[in-house]
Amino acid sequence: MPNRIAPDQCLIGGQWRPPAGGEYLDLLNPSDGSTLCAIARGTSADVDAAVESANAALNGDWGVATAVERGRILTKISQHVLKHVDLLATLEAQDVGKPLTQARNDAIALARYLEFYGGAADKVHGQTIPYMEGYTVYTLREPHGVTGHIVPWNYPMQIIGRSVGAALAMGNACVLKPAEEACLTALAFAEIARDAGLPDGALNVVSGLGAEAGAALSTHKDVHHISFTGSVGVGKLIQKAAAENIVPVTLELGGKSPQVVFADADLDAALPFLVNAGIQNAGQTCSASSRILVQDRLLDEVTTRMTEAYGALIAAPALEDKHVGPLVS
Repeated sequence: MPNRIAPDQCLIGGQWRPPAGGEYLDLLNPSDGSTLCAIARGTSADVDAAVESANAALNGDWGVATAVERGRILTKISQHVLKHVDLLATLEAQDVGKPLTQARNDAIALARYLEFYGGAADKVHGQTIPYMEGYTVYTLREPHGVTGHIVPWNYPMQIIGRSVGAALAMGNACVLKPAEEACLTALAFAEIARDAGLPDGALNVVSGLGAEAGAALSTHKDVHHISFTGSVGVGKLIQKAAAENIVPVTLELGGKSPQVVFADADLDAALPFLVNAGIQNAGQTCSASSRILVQDRLLDEVTTRMTEAYGALIAAPALEDKHVGPLVS
């Protein structure tokens, strides 16, 4: 059960371990500034242990699991996530600060990602290629091996779903470094995955600072793919570090997202989306509305209605589940 999680430890090889350096960080509640708990301040030693554990999983039960078996495990993890949606939502609301309803939707999205990748696991195929007589030419899809996943604080569950979920579906073994501002759902998810039958070592979680645990993961010579979501500046550093080891990376580094309102728009239908695009997760979203472009003849009406809509919003602590929660820091 996820209530077995030890937030002040790392999950490595299926075991909760205190950080090798014996140091901890305070995890703060954005709603009131109080300390939720202490979390492990993982170091390069913890990352080394996690990578070693992932390699062991690839040489053990996880490495010989068929695509069909991996898909079934992911589907089962998805079902277990749905059983614990309320717990996951509460954890995310407490450490991210997002309203409960938004956090609950993120937990459901996590389950859906896992369901999707569970179904896709045995449907990624190689090819046969026509060639000269006497030759058989084909391509074979293989996992990268050990994959590193550095996820941000704004949507940890969703990004774990589409990053770790995809990697596990293809047979990789993962080392996950959640953001130090919000790591509780990552730790809970790892325990849920174990309960659902994911072999020990297939998913390891090391919390800590990006400049320490994150840097150790992105420069590790035995990590074969790195996935990162976050700032452009850090993304460049990770890309440079990965290049030293000739390791492929997947980077999601934010965006700009204007909303466009044309003269023939149905404003009754559009208005809720225009409002939500700016205030979801207190605006802490890579695709948050940065501006609204309105065709001239609707400008006054849109301005008036948006002003009224924003004036009706209620900001409150996350667990009160109003429209807008606090910023994470």
